[in-house]
Amino acid sequence: MSTMNTTTNGTHAHESSCFDPDNLTAGTIGKIVAYCLFFVVSLAGNSFIAIIVYKTKTMRKTINFLIVNMAMSDLLFPIFVFPSILSELEVISWPSSGALGQTLCKLHVTLPDISVVVSIQCLVLITVDRFSAVLFPLRSPLISSKLCPFFIVATWVVAIITTSPHLKALTLVQYPGGLQCEWKWKEAFGESSSLGSYVLAVYVIFLYIPLASMAILYSLILFKLKSQTIPGEKSDNAGKQREKRDRHVLRMAIAIVLGFAISWVPYSAVALLTLFPGDNTGRLNSRLDCGFVPFGFITRILSRANCAISPCICFIFGGNFRQGLRSLLNRA
Repeated sequence: MSTMNTTTNGTHAHESSCFDPDNLTAGTIGKIVAYCLFFVVSLAGNSFIAIIVYKTKTMRKTINFLIVNMAMSDLLFPIFVFPSILSELEVISWPSSGALGQTLCKLHVTLPDISVVVSIQCLVLITVDRFSAVLFPLRSPLISSKLCPFFIVATWVVAIITTSPHLKALTLVQYPGGLQCEWKWKEAFGESSSLGSYVLAVYVIFLYIPLASMAILYSLILFKLKSQTIPGEKSDNAGKQREKRDRHVLRMAIAIVLGFAISWVPYSAVALLTLFPGDNTGRLNSRLDCGFVPFGFITRILSRANCAISPCICFIFGGNFRQGLRSLLNRA
């Protein structure tokens, strides 16, 4: 999903011409502060999510295992991606060459894309789990604790297969000004192939269709909760507590999906505009020009912030996560 990082070299050059040179230093400082904040919050927040579920037996449930899987995929950003982003803010050419440089070139796009594909699959599985629990409470869960490890492994296998073309198509290119990490899609897969078609297919399969499906399922869940209660539990105190707990979990799940959508849908629109430009120059439509640049910058910030937003949502909406965090901090 982060293919735009290396498909818009011309666009980034265009961006630099749109900004006042006197403001570039302030802009760079702002980016560094923002990315450092994302780095710290993502690293700490996602690590705490995993530790809390591991140490709290009562939280070892399907939905929490899926949230932990998302947290582990989100850690790919602060561990492998943000350091290269910070170096790119100041270094025009690619920071290293040789085998190490080629490896970093391929991984700095592949790893975040794997993270996003894993996350969207986890969100779909969480939605299916909530749908089953609310609409069919008396049936066995669709994603049982025994099947959960299989689904978790499957999310990573699917993500790796989906992003595997990156490893072949991304390469370092030597220019007079230095090395650049670029897509060489047609060289890797033939003249008839298209990077734009590949990216569009990935967005449709792993972003637009899942988000639309989740919107439908959560709408059905909310309609069910508003229209009726679970049979036989209306006057039962334990049943009311269960219904209240399910509603809290549901709010957290919906908030995570909304955060993901806000982070990635605008970014995907910018990426597709870049890959399918309005003219034949390989750049954005000239009608967008500099007025489009701030929007593109904001979407990149939002997409990279998602790995820090998700754990924050868990702590805001998840009472068990807040309690677990307090316990960890008290022990420290």
